[in-house]
Amino acid sequence: MAGGDRKRTRSASRSPSRSPPRQRKRPGAGTRLTAADREAARKRQEERDQEAAQAAQREAAQRGIHDAVKQHYNMVPERGREFRKTDSKIKGLRSFNNWIKSSTIQKFIGDERNLRILDIGCGKGGDLGKWQASRKVELYVGCDPADVSIKQAKDRYAEMQRKQRRLFHAEFYAKDCFGEWLGDIPIIKEVGIDPAAGPGNAMSQRWGGGGWDMVTMMFCMHYAFESEEKAKGMLRNVSGALKKGGRFIGCIPNSDMLTQRVIEHHKAKGTAPPEVNAADDEEDDRPTFASDDEDDWDPEKSLDSPKPNDSEHADDTIGKAEDTKKGKAKKDVEEDGEVEEEGFKFGNSIYSVRFPGKTPPDGTFRPPYGWKYFYFLEEAVEAPEYVVPWEAFRALAEDYNLELQYRKPFREVWEEQKDDPELGPLSERMGVRDRSTGRLLTTEEELDAADFYHTFCFYKV
Repeated sequence: MAGGDRKRTRSASRSPSRSPPRQRKRPGAGTRLTAADREAARKRQEERDQEAAQAAQREAAQRGIHDAVKQHYNMVPERGREFRKTDSKIKGLRSFNNWIKSSTIQKFIGDERNLRILDIGCGKGGDLGKWQASRKVELYVGCDPADVSIKQAKDRYAEMQRKQRRLFHAEFYAKDCFGEWLGDIPIIKEVGIDPAAGPGNAMSQRWGGGGWDMVTMMFCMHYAFESEEKAKGMLRNVSGALKKGGRFIGCIPNSDMLTQRVIEHHKAKGTAPPEVNAADDEEDDRPTFASDDEDDWDPEKSLDSPKPNDSEHADDTIGKAEDTKKGKAKKDVEEDGEVEEEGFKFGNSIYSVRFPGKTPPDGTFRPPYGWKYFYFLEEAVEAPEYVVPWEAFRALAEDYNLELQYRKPFREVWEEQKDDPELGPLSERMGVRDRSTGRLLTTEEELDAADFYHTFCFYKV
């Protein structure tokens, strides 16, 4: 009994807590916020929400441009060779530009065989025949964001396979080559692409490199200069794909020509800086088709809208009524909703370039990204593009181990290569020059449109 009493006593002694029970705090009592704390927290949340909304808006705007351009090129019809040679209003320009591309390819393709070619912005495969004519290509991969264009490129390649016994292997992919990494494509990864390409990667610069002999980018790189991110993404893909000694060739709008036009516009308005106004223009004898007027057709509103007919083009010349100009001075509105000052336009009956808003009075595009204009070319292009400031692009390319070897405006390429033993006869076969008289078959208006472009070559070092 005594033992049992002791056990019950010990048991009873454990039941009460040795310390007073912990009192539960009233909710929030230990973390009371002052009115100032609450206001600061509210402002921080507002800032986070605003930043998220701005980021979403920027992404939507960029995607809008990308989708608009993709939609435009998907809707451009495949007109066929017969149309391009007979019915086209710009058949001389088409032939001239194709000859320039052939000239650039032949100049830098080198003496190697079994070349691996990566064509960024391949479109409908219009350059497949140029690569086949070299008889040096083993593998060709074409990439383009327009899926309809990629299908047409595949069809063109299949037709070439039916007609030719020996043809290089080709693959085609619908891909945004500026906003996406090309290393995700199996064949590109298999041949070789360096994910560490770019500034700040010393080991990649010394030992790295891809497996591609040439990367080509014909008439499309201007879309990369929508933003710094896209321009660097484009160069990362190019540099990463190229082996050491590989070549990066292409054709792009000539920013020197755009700078000249912008300066002329600001001189005419009296808004150019004094040092620009004082420049000597006596040697500039280029024909001028500039106009500050605007079309009733606005490609910024709809890329699918019908283009003006010839009479409407005539109405948009320099003699357009002043009151019409004033009525449209504040027409253009950018995606961010800010009303821009009246822009300006230049061109002729087959092409036009229109800046919708502000342009730099001294003609220097800085920062070098996001300078949008609208480019129209009869039967071919009706789309927004971006200025590629040449010196900024060249300096950026150096950061990706790309060293400039060659750069010339189209008309200078013609003067340089027209009497080449291979390219001269090729110009006759392509309809650029008359076989019997040697006369250039491209009209002055077509040459003026061709002056908008220059061609280049960089080497991977």
